This record gives sequence, structure tokens and C-alpha cells, in this order.
Amino acid sequence: RRIARLVTVSQVSAGEIARCFGVPPERIRVIHNGLDSALFRPRPHIARVPGRVLFVGNLQDPNKGGVYLLRAMGRLLAQRGAASPVHLLVVSGGIRHWDWLNGHIAAQGLRGRIAFKFKITPEELVDTYATAEVAVSPSVFEGFGFPAAEAMACGLPLVAARGGALPEVVGDAGVLVPARDSAALADALGALLDDPERRARLGVLGRARIVAHFRWEEAARQMVDFYREVIDAHHRF
Repeated sequence: RRIARLVTVSQVSAGEIARCFGVPPERIRVIHNGLDSALFRPRPHIARVPGRVLFVGNLQDPNKGGVYLLRAMGRLLAQRGAASPVHLLVVSGGIRHWDWLNGHIAAQGLRGRIAFKFKITPEELVDTYATAEVAVSPSVFEGFGFPAAEAMACGLPLVAARGGALPEVVGDAGVLVPARDSAALADALGALLDDPERRARLGVLGRARIVAHFRWEEAARQMVDFYREVIDAHHRF
């Protein structure tokens, strides 16, 4: 509460800081994160795997909405049957509680329909984005949402929950569904998997949005301007 000025990366985070810590909103400046769109870019030479849904993050973090994603995938597979190629690929730093996860996989009928990649390099991650047909960010809360931004920068169509700052990142360049709603998530994933023209259109829109609005060069410029503003204000007193 005594801090003179504060920077955060989304309007949602600014609101939470003001609400939880009593920081006056006028002291908070929002400067969005950037993304290296030269690294995170489409890889048209890499073939997409039919039916692949990609989730990047900690599946067991309650804020990331992993439970709702597993339920959505179970629902989607139940609707489509055993002949469907739909499957989930999870990219993560690791799994801490396999018993918990295996229980959910079994309950949702996902055995043989979920695969994992752990601790891969940024270059490998970009190549992995290129193999998917749809990316999913089912988070209940995000202060920003790098995996969503990365997928969009790679030209991968995205289905995201309206959790935290995800609507700020996604805008109208992806599909947004209510957080904690597995049925809506399943329906959105299914509709996008069935519509290659829409996937292609959203892929183009998503990359264009990231390149236009989430660049590190712009974030750095805004940060320098902010520092100058704070220093100038301090010198006046």
C-alpha cells in the first residue's frame, strides 16, 4: 500500500492487486508481456497430426483447469467413439502425482488417448505446436497466459477458458468458453476439429494479434517510459 507505483502484466492482475492488497488503482500500470514471434512462428513443413489437441502447462495445478480439460476430452471421445483420432498431448515440466492423474485418465476413458512430453527445449516446443490441430488453455485463472500466446504466435487455433487474463490475450482471435465448463470446452474443441477452414482462419488471426500487440520491444519501450515517468515525478518533490 505504501509503494509509489507498480507494474503488472494484465488488467485482470491489476484488478486483483488492487482488490487483494489495497493498492490504489491509479498507482498500477499495465504493461503486457511480449513474445518472441521470430521463435514462436508457424512451421508449415511439419505435418499436423489428425485429432491432436495440445495442452502446455501443469495439468495438476488447480488454476490451470486440468480436471475440466480431462473431463472435456472424455466427453468428446464418448461422443465420437473408438474410431475417432482425437487425443490429448500434454507438454509439461513433469507430473508429481501420477496416482491422481491416472485415476482421472481411467475415469474419463482416456487410456491410450493421452501422451506426454516433459522438459523440452523452446525449439522442440515450437515444433510440437506445429503437430497439433488445436491448442487448449482451460485455465480457471491466468495472470497472463504464455501458452495461449505461444500457440497463437505459432498459427495454432486456440480454445481458451475465460479464466483471468486469457480474454485479454486471445481477444477475438480464438474461441472462448466459460471457465470450469467441461461441456462447453468439449463442444468448442469438437467444433474446431471438424472445421479446417475455421482453424486456418483463426491460426492467421491469432498470429497477427500476437505480432501486433505482444512484442517484447513494445513492452521494453513502455517500461522505459514508465521508469522515466516515476523518476521525473520523484525529482519534482
